[in-house]
Formats: sequence, structure tokens, C-alpha cells
Amino acid sequence: MVAAIDCGTNTIKLFVGRPPDVLVRETRMVRLGQGVDATGELAEEALARTFAAIDEYAELIRRHGVPAERIRFCATSATRDASNAEVFRRGVVARLGVAPEVLSGDEEAAIGFSGAMKALPRDLATPVLVVDIGGGSTEVILGDRSGVRAARSMDVGSVRLHERHVNGDPPTPDEVAAVVADVDAGLDACGVPLGDAETVVGIAGTMTTLAAAVLDLPAYDPDAVHGSVHDRAEVHATVDRLVAMTVAERRALPYMHPGRADVIDAGVLIADRVLRRTGVDRLVVSEADILEGIAWTMV
Repeated sequence: MVAAIDCGTNTIKLFVGRPPDVLVRETRMVRLGQGVDATGELAEEALARTFAAIDEYAELIRRHGVPAERIRFCATSATRDASNAEVFRRGVVARLGVAPEVLSGDEEAAIGFSGAMKALPRDLATPVLVVDIGGGSTEVILGDRSGVRAARSMDVGSVRLHERHVNGDPPTPDEVAAVVADVDAGLDACGVPLGDAETVVGIAGTMTTLAAAVLDLPAYDPDAVHGSVHDRAEVHATVDRLVAMTVAERRALPYMHPGRADVIDAGVLIADRVLRRTGVDRLVVSEADILEGIAWTMV
């Protein structure tokens, strides 16, 4: 039995089980990276939200009898960038008895790729491009069953770009253009040959929410989302529709987590720009992501 925790810029997620079997999979929207792009440090209220979620997770881990040596806590973009990350580290140790590992962008990419590939059919056309859109960063990873061929973590994420550029509700055309310009600059410099991909797989909350929107689900359903395949024209049209909505309109969507509704505009624009750089005509979406990848590292 293992416990894996993935602490990102917007969400903190828990996996308890024996991979591939899952006993617990929980997500809390804590926005740990609130303001980090502007201030360079973790806000007190963001730390408080995150520590409250970790307290919940610690109780679930204890309830399932997972010892400290079988817990792996990985933190990503927000804590890579924060000058006061030591406050966060001490808070995690006090609650779980383990120190958080701050993953490099390359480590984050490799683990996310592994988690996605283990959960998808083996007959996917390769090479596969896995796209992991987070709150603070986006990873693009090209590879196949034998491993990663090329990968890059870029400092473009849904929270980071929304906070940097979007003030309108909905975003103005100039704000959308500013987000797109940052995404395109990151992709221009990423060095990953996106056009080589035969399959594109989207993972993490922006992509799974985008899939739910394309499917127009009456409620969020992970079973419907996992492994779903979407025509790229439908994906682009859905991106345009979500970006044009107000935050209140997005929150009213039955599949939308309220903690994602404000930043999903920047998130889906990242998905849109990546997909446009590939030659594929479909997007595959996976519920399994870096969280499962972290769990598999302990098996």
C-alpha cells in the first residue's frame, strides 16, 4: 500500500492504493500558487488552504494504515518558484512526517508521461505527445512505450497566465492575445518536435475539464472522461466557447469545479495552441496523470 501526493499550483491530489488498484483518489483546489508569479512567494492564505487539505489527507492515509516510508509527496511549479518554500516544507513535515520533494520540470514531465501511458491502451499510434497543463507550468513530453524522447517544462500555466494577463470577465480580445503570445513563445523555445506526434494525450484538470465540456456532461464523470477521444475541430470550438464565457457562466456548468472556473480560460488556450502545432486530428484524454506516476515509482 502506498500514498502519493501531487501538490501543484492550483490543486493538491492524493492517491492511496496498490497501483494500478486505487482505494482513494482525492482532489482539493487550494491555489497554492496564488500570486507567486507576481510576488515570488507563497501567500499566507494559500498556505493555510493547502495545510488544511494536507490535514485531511493525513487522516485518510492514517485510516488506511500507510506508513511514512510508503508516502511520497511531490511538489511542482509553485514551490519551485517560491522564495519562502521552507515554510511550506516545514508544514508538510509536521503533518505527514515526510518532506516534500520539489520536482524539477524534467522530473515532472517524465513522471506524468509514465502515469498516463500505464493507463492507456497499448495500441496508441506512436510517438505519443503527452500534454500536462498545470496552474504554473505546462509539460510537453514526446515518447513511446520505451520511454521519453524529448520533454520540456514551460512556465506557462492556467493560474500563472490568467493572473498575468486577464482582468476582464470574460477576457478581452487583447487579453486573449497576450495569453496566446506567452504560450506561443514557450512553444517556440521548447525544443520538442510537436509535429512528430501521431497521438496527443491530454492529462490533468484543464484537459479533463475540457473533455467534459466537449462531451457536455450533465455532471463530471471520470469514467466518461478517461480514454475519451475528441475531434480537434470540436476541441477548438469548445475552447472558444469557454473563453467567451463569464466566470459565473462557467461556474454554472455542471461539470466545472468552481475552483477552476476563473482560470480555465488560460488553461484551454494552452491546450488549443499545443494542439494546433501538431498534425493529429483527435485528442485523447486520460484521468491518470502525474499522481499515478508518483504512485508507480513506489511499486
